Amino acid sequence: MLLLGFVIGLTGALAPGPTLVATINASLAGNWTTGLKISLGHIVVEMVIFLLIVLGLAAVAQPYTAVIAGVGGIALVVFGIMTILGSRDASLTASPEGAVTNPYMAGLLTSAANPYFWIWWLSVGSAMVIAGLEGGLVLAGVFMIGHWCADTGWYTFVSTGVSRGRSILTDRTYHRIMAACGIFLVVFGFYYVSGFFIPR
Repeated sequence: MLLLGFVIGLTGALAPGPTLVATINASLAGNWTTGLKISLGHIVVEMVIFLLIVLGLAAVAQPYTAVIAGVGGIALVVFGIMTILGSRDASLTASPEGAVTNPYMAGLLTSAANPYFWIWWLSVGSAMVIAGLEGGLVLAGVFMIGHWCADTGWYTFVSTGVSRGRSILTDRTYHRIMAACGIFLVVFGFYYVSGFFIPR
């Protein structure tokens, strides 16, 4: 569950969006710790979502877990295809203008204001947490720890590469990582959806 949380979390973190842009811009004027700070702001929002699921949303959604799993599986496939297609044109190039002054707040605000973030959590994220809760709160917590390790690891890696002149993380490497994660999403999504047809 820890590894699953990490890989699925990585596929979400890799998606080009406002949080990634904020990380790149802030890193141009900062150092490798910028990504870590932004990811901590991002984690605050996800912690609230996780607690809402644990404190009541899971109970409300329990009769609909099969539907949630199906929607989550389909969303994984869709996000995977989008990730693969987007990997060809994605770039870590950004302008130093408008650099972020408060990376913690940037991580929080760019996450909360990102429609992709909420779509991901209403489909993939909630389905995975609810599935983890079937094995107990600890298992769901382990999934979230893996997810957060992916967030902090990726954004710290990006900020390190950008702050050091992108000698560590090039666009070509970024394309390959995105494509690999996209393929994983598609495969895992089909596995999730297959639960409707093949009892486990």
